[in-house]
Amino acid sequence: MAAISLRGVSKQFDGNAPVLRDVDLDIAQDEFCVFLGPSGCGKSTLLRIIAGLEDPSGGEISIGGRVVNTVPPAKRGVAMVFQSYALFPHMTVAENMSFGLKLARLPAAQVDSKVKEAARILQLESLLDRKPAALSGGQRQRVAIGRAIVREPGVFLFDEPLSNLDATLRGQTRVEIARIHRRFSAASTVYVTHDQVEAMTLADKIVLLNVSRDSAGTGSIAQIGKPMDLYLRPNSRFVAGFIGSPQMNFLPARVSQLDGANAIVALNSTGETVRVGNVTRRLEPGQAVTLGVRPEHVSASQTGPAGIDSGRAATLTRAVSLIERLGEQSYLHCNDPDGSTLLVKVQGNTPVRPGETVRLAIDPMSCHLFDEHGVAV
Repeated sequence: MAAISLRGVSKQFDGNAPVLRDVDLDIAQDEFCVFLGPSGCGKSTLLRIIAGLEDPSGGEISIGGRVVNTVPPAKRGVAMVFQSYALFPHMTVAENMSFGLKLARLPAAQVDSKVKEAARILQLESLLDRKPAALSGGQRQRVAIGRAIVREPGVFLFDEPLSNLDATLRGQTRVEIARIHRRFSAASTVYVTHDQVEAMTLADKIVLLNVSRDSAGTGSIAQIGKPMDLYLRPNSRFVAGFIGSPQMNFLPARVSQLDGANAIVALNSTGETVRVGNVTRRLEPGQAVTLGVRPEHVSASQTGPAGIDSGRAATLTRAVSLIERLGEQSYLHCNDPDGSTLLVKVQGNTPVRPGETVRLAIDPMSCHLFDEHGVAV
């Protein structure tokens, strides 16, 4: 099986700005790594470079300790599942899954055994004689995955494989992909998506990429880490805003006072002060910062803050303009004087109504600060 190593990988198409810049990355042989990021950040391009379908403009790609920059795709030991199913319409499920093995001239008995085992794993045993036109979208995607499984590659590459499925099928197929990874635990898996739910639920490691804007940029990778590391400890405002749905609240502020590892900041819109704990970088009084806090780290009450020690938590007063009720939970849209919205997560059956005023308590240990360049402090 094969680990993946990228060193200084870049990609620039003729006459255009760089798509990828200075990508350094290691993916272990048993790791499920998700490439996540906005449209145009190069996540699919990076996947295609690993597969050998795109040539890098610079840098080195190694798979299993072997540099593969000049190795053709068929000899890299990788299997790729695309967003489109790419099935042969005139072939049955069994024929589609066995096509690559027959091209490799494996014995018929071995081909049959591999196809049946993959069909069992993917619950396709009753569909082996059907053609793609007689299958649902989810079944077709499972056939495409099965075609990759039978090759027993060292590396699985998935390029947004669930994008064409409806919400229910996405959930079902996502679970199947996670099971497949555990079944082939020695294989590296690289998965491209723009869906945070897929990234958070599937990944051992997330590689969050950002769009390269100019030659003065610092590279394409915004942050690498376990899903909850990116969620709880974002290294920049970009990461904090991209990871999490709904996204983090951002409030412009200035440093008012410093107290060891704590900082007190005053909101630009009202002058209200908020204590922020665990500040790791040096700040200066008067310095412009952005306060970040996730909706679940703000508590709302009509009579006072609840659930957080009010001696440490900041208490704000805001009017509720809108309530999104989602069953188990609801989101309060609270008006900020600067025209922005402060989003608060509450229980689904909260009695608060639009137009009412609530008191909001912000947990100081769950706050984040970002400097004028968007870097976490």
